[in-house]
Amino acid sequence: MRFSDRAEAGRALARPLGDLRDRGDLPDPVVLALPRGGIAVAVPVARALGAPLDVLVVRKIGAPHHEEFAVGALAAGDPPLFDAATLGHLGLSEERLAPVVERERRELARRARRYRGDRPPPELRGRTVIVVDDGLATGATARAALRHVRRREPARLVLAVPVGAPDSLDALAAEADTIVCPHRPAAFSAVGQFYDDFGQLSDADVLDALHVS
Repeated sequence: MRFSDRAEAGRALARPLGDLRDRGDLPDPVVLALPRGGIAVAVPVARALGAPLDVLVVRKIGAPHHEEFAVGALAAGDPPLFDAATLGHLGLSEERLAPVVERERRELARRARRYRGDRPPPELRGRTVIVVDDGLATGATARAALRHVRRREPARLVLAVPVGAPDSLDALAAEADTIVCPHRPAAFSAVGQFYDDFGQLSDADVLDALHVS
């Protein structure tokens, strides 16, 4: 399965989520996109469910000199969440990564201000919260996002991604009440391999999506 772009992936993701809604399993939903890529997937999801859409800014903590390789992640004002096994394998420590964490925390705060301005985050307590991204590779950012949301006491927590690495999805089973992922390919190297158009989105794209949703 390949998607032409994130909007098509969002429509594919909306179908199984719509089935859950029709069974009464998604009461009082709110959709939280992980920007930037997740916002384009989340727009058709939120529309299909008739749910409000907002963003949850999460930042990957990359390994030194290999920033695309996640060793942890940050969500909102939470402490950094590291993968201890990966740190050990790479011979890294939390102390050595402190400058990376500080840089990512600054960028996280900048994006949160840019996307939300003075608007407060949505109330999540007692609601069904659907966390949406454009795919799941290592699961580092999704884990940080899910734990952040869980602390806000949702009635039900759902992770929804169009495509994901099976091992990473299995590892997140305890973090969400439900995981919706229509495509779990055995051969998985990167999220972008399942999209024809996987271009990087801008801050303006995120703001446009929030404005029209």
